[in-house]
Amino acid sequence: MNKNATAIDIKEKVSTLLKSNTQQAEVENLINEIHTYFRELTQLTGFDNNIEHLAAVTTAKGKALGLNHAAQCLLDYKRTVKFLKAMVTAIKDKQQHHPDETIRVFYAGCGPYAPFVTLIAPLFSSEEVQFSLLEINDKSLEYAKNLIQKLEITNYITNYYAADAVTFKIPEAEKYHILFSETLDALLYRECYVPILFNLLPQLPQDITVVPKNVLVKMSLSVDPIADSKHSPKEIDTIIDVREAVSLNTISTSTPSQLPDKKIAVSSLNIEQYNYMTLDTLVHIYNDIWLTRNESSLTIPLEMGIEHPFLFNSIVYTYQMNPDIELKYSLEK
Repeated sequence: MNKNATAIDIKEKVSTLLKSNTQQAEVENLINEIHTYFRELTQLTGFDNNIEHLAAVTTAKGKALGLNHAAQCLLDYKRTVKFLKAMVTAIKDKQQHHPDETIRVFYAGCGPYAPFVTLIAPLFSSEEVQFSLLEINDKSLEYAKNLIQKLEITNYITNYYAADAVTFKIPEAEKYHILFSETLDALLYRECYVPILFNLLPQLPQDITVVPKNVLVKMSLSVDPIADSKHSPKEIDTIIDVREAVSLNTISTSTPSQLPDKKIAVSSLNIEQYNYMTLDTLVHIYNDIWLTRNESSLTIPLEMGIEHPFLFNSIVYTYQMNPDIELKYSLEK
């Protein structure tokens, strides 16, 4: 894409990305071209060694990606395309349900490229969709503003907020139709998707559409997850169901320090038959759009060897959000 390219060029490229028959090689080429163009416009490479660009940002709970890592997320190809498809479909679905309204999107954690504005806005008119952007990293938000300005899509932006999504109170929260927050990592480690939903969802309308809709962490057992095709993994249980956890938190208005422990009895697992325990992160983006194992950096599984004999009665999983965000497990006799 040359430097004279406009939002029209982006619209053409995104329209191709949204087609179901676009080959993966073309997908990667198109996203690389978009990334190069954004890099030229912002002068943010995503790969430099500037400490200020590399450092993660501390939030009220957990961490937010530094500038470089946030910029590189665009190059997670299947993730980018699936989120694009989800957001475009979600906006069109909301238009069906609210035919005479401007669809309003609250975008929590936009990063320096704000891709789900900069790539999606050209597909609609500014009367059809408006975005409010929230970003904890001041410099990241400045890059996003600059890019939006250079793409000449400022008329799609209602508000910019430099704030922490974990604690932010949304002005006129009732007016929004879609909450977009792609602030997550594999096993929901470190990043703030869970506490962000605890904070923002109670403020928003009950029929708010959330993208991604949900994240699940599941446990399975296998003989050999790579070499042994004769033995399919045995799915054991869902360790974390984020939306279920948020919906059950009806007593307190504050974000809990951890989710309720998930305790799995070993007696019914026939665990001596298996050599590996695997934790998978499944991202339910929207409708039938999912990110599954190894499709993205978000869904890289964690595989752990099982030592035999296994002398424990229970496996206990704890998802804590204070002082750090991480999933832990312990073994009980």
